[in-house]
Amino acid sequence: MAQFEGLTPSQTVESVGRLLGCSPTSAKVAEYLDQQDPLRPLRGEFLLPKVSELPTYDSVEVDGSTDCIYLVGNSLGLQPRLAQRYLMEELEKWAKIGVHGHTDGARPWAWAENNIEQMMADLVGAKREEVALMNGLTVNLHLLLLSFYKPTALRHKILLEAKAFPSDHYAVESQIRLRGLNPEESMLLVSPRPGEETLRTEDILDVIAKEGESIAVVMFSGVQYYTGQLFDMAAITEAGHRKGCYVGFDCAHAAGNAVLQLHDWGVDFACWCSYKYLNSGAGGLAGAFIHEKHKDTITPALTGWWGHDLKTRFQMNNVMELQPGVSGFRLSNQPILLVCPLQASLEVFHKAGMVALRKKSLLLTGYLEYLILHYFSQDHTQPQKPYVHILTPSDPQQRGCQLSLCFSLPIRTVFQELEKRGVACDLREPSVLRVAPVPLYNSFSDVHRFVETLGGALRANYS
Repeated sequence: MAQFEGLTPSQTVESVGRLLGCSPTSAKVAEYLDQQDPLRPLRGEFLLPKVSELPTYDSVEVDGSTDCIYLVGNSLGLQPRLAQRYLMEELEKWAKIGVHGHTDGARPWAWAENNIEQMMADLVGAKREEVALMNGLTVNLHLLLLSFYKPTALRHKILLEAKAFPSDHYAVESQIRLRGLNPEESMLLVSPRPGEETLRTEDILDVIAKEGESIAVVMFSGVQYYTGQLFDMAAITEAGHRKGCYVGFDCAHAAGNAVLQLHDWGVDFACWCSYKYLNSGAGGLAGAFIHEKHKDTITPALTGWWGHDLKTRFQMNNVMELQPGVSGFRLSNQPILLVCPLQASLEVFHKAGMVALRKKSLLLTGYLEYLILHYFSQDHTQPQKPYVHILTPSDPQQRGCQLSLCFSLPIRTVFQELEKRGVACDLREPSVLRVAPVPLYNSFSDVHRFVETLGGALRANYS
């Protein structure tokens, strides 16, 4: 689609409409964009549920034999097609050679995760030695904070966004209490301005500038789970370092969704899960990052034998030879059954490249935004007409693929009508429907079908 280089998503959609001689809202535009999409074959790398397989569909409303409209990869990514094969290979190996599987085969269980860490490092903009695959996100966050959060009488605060994901909030709260401090005094929350729904970068930087000498750690999301806002991680990191703070990020909604450069930005630490955009399955193996500049100065507060140098780990002499950097934070052998689906997904990312995926994502989500604004904007001449408000920033550079939608109708009834019609999306209390067209496997036609289906759901509630 070289002819559309430099255009905004809206301009691209309208240009395609003119090229085809049709309305920019026509399904022909979606079909054309799909035909021109160089990443289109990647959809075949994932298993897409049929409508009839969803527990919520209504056969009166939708043909059960069609593919569902799966726009919830921000909550749980689709299963990679190769995941089952890789899992079966390891189950068969266990059955045939038992304990020898620890050191034999394509994925020796004792270090299987090491074989895919380069692909993960590439995905988050890190060096291989800066990344470890281990545990779950919140476990990793606790391990990292135990080493990076060293409060003093003057520098004792942790800065995070108000209404951060609950697990982050609880982890920070408990880390503060663990040090004998009061979260009401040591937990600094940044809120949007009155009447606004997302944070301004200048407000985050202003808080750091004013409060930085009392802040030990800046701990933000890369992408805010509720609003879908993509934070300026480079600017936040620079501002935090200027005031002597460590800066870390929860990249659960950023890894596989936005182009990350954790090493180049100088981020001190980060962690992320892998079951959302990284498609590793529920409870999948999480990732952790510690910048190489800390490899000799930041050490784990809690250790296990998997943090011991592999060359001497099995000598069992109980004299710790700690691996440098994040590798020393490993506690236990990682489950091979969690490594397999993550490998299957990372191989697809490696094939596609994050820059190309992000380029498609900007247009895909921009197309969704265009159609929603066209059909469902508030019309003051028809005050009874249902409308949709987009919570997520309109600037494509300040969001990932997710749009967070609010409705003039009761949101739960809208959600139920969508589910009946074969849409998989995400209701988040108190009042947001999260819709995430994922560039790995979602198409422009998926987006067009969703908007048509949303119209039917709103009419069902309005009629």
